[in-house]
Amino acid sequence: MHFVFDFGRVLFDWQPTALLQRVLPHRAPDAAAAARWQPAFFQGGDGLNGDWGEFDRGAVTPAELAARIAGRTGLAPDEVRAVVDAVPDALQPIAASVALLQRLRVRGRPMFYLSNMPEPYAGHLERAHAFVRGFDDGVFSARVGLIKPEPAIFALAAQRFGVPPHTLLFLDDHAPNVDAARAAGWQALVFHDAEQCERDLRRAGWWPAAAATAR
Repeated sequence: MHFVFDFGRVLFDWQPTALLQRVLPHRAPDAAAAARWQPAFFQGGDGLNGDWGEFDRGAVTPAELAARIAGRTGLAPDEVRAVVDAVPDALQPIAASVALLQRLRVRGRPMFYLSNMPEPYAGHLERAHAFVRGFDDGVFSARVGLIKPEPAIFALAAQRFGVPPHTLLFLDDHAPNVDAARAAGWQALVFHDAEQCERDLRRAGWWPAAAATAR
């Protein structure tokens, strides 16, 4: 089995309400106020729809995204751009998830990723985190003009990774993406945290045996 990791809420922490509270304290002075702003700002609560979906697809620039959000929410453009620009630093590695990745990696299988990620954020993560550069290959949505859960991105990823779809095991926190992966012929598992993920992998018989030691 070849493992394919999502990034947000799998390998990287993503807390949009906390981000709004930190960057716009005058608008979101507490968690309750931030939670009220989140659906309007990020659309759908997790950035998978609307303007953020187009940003993930690479169809709009950060400046265009900020203008759209300002027009929808009534926030000042500089307020919106401050949040948009703060996202990369807010995407911090989840230590337990990175440790899980490393334990799987040393067992000798190629490791891949498939993430909805705008180009500015993708480039930042590659530069800032060595473990991202350690993947054998991966697909960022903005670089291919497709986003999860569109079927085409799973077909493209399998072709790029060069292995049969049924040998790909996708780990993603978002159930519709997991369902789409399964519909594309992949194996897939909803990710909640590293402990749950490892437990479910072992229970399903998907935890790989140790790589053979060279003689």
